[in-house]
Amino acid sequence: MPFINTKVTTEISKEKETVLKERFGKALALIGKPEAYLMLNFEDKQRMWFAGNQNGEAAFLDVSILHTAPRASYEKLTAELCNIISEELLISPDRIYVKFEETENWGHAGYMF
Repeated sequence: MPFINTKVTTEISKEKETVLKERFGKALALIGKPEAYLMLNFEDKQRMWFAGNQNGEAAFLDVSILHTAPRASYEKLTAELCNIISEELLISPDRIYVKFEETENWGHAGYMF
C-alpha cells in the first residue's frame, strides 16, 4: 500500500532506479509495511529550489501509506530514505525533504483494503 513519489534534480539511470527500488522496499520494514504492495514513481532532472537557491542537488520524497505508523517509525524511515538518496544519488541529506501522508481509504484491484 505504500506509494513513494521521488523527485530529484539529478538523473536516475535504469540501473540506479532498480537499486533505489530494492533499497526502498527493504526500508519499508521500518514502518511495518510490506514491499509486496509498494508502488514507486521516479521523476529525475527536476528544476527544484531549496532554501531559496539552486546551490546543489535536491530531493523531495512524498510517501503515502495506508493507516498510520508511530512517529518513531517515521523518524527511522526518514533517516533511512535520506541515507539511501544520499548514498545512491549523492544528494546531501540537508537538501532532502520527506513528507508522509496517511489514509484510511485505499483501493486496489477493484476493492478496498
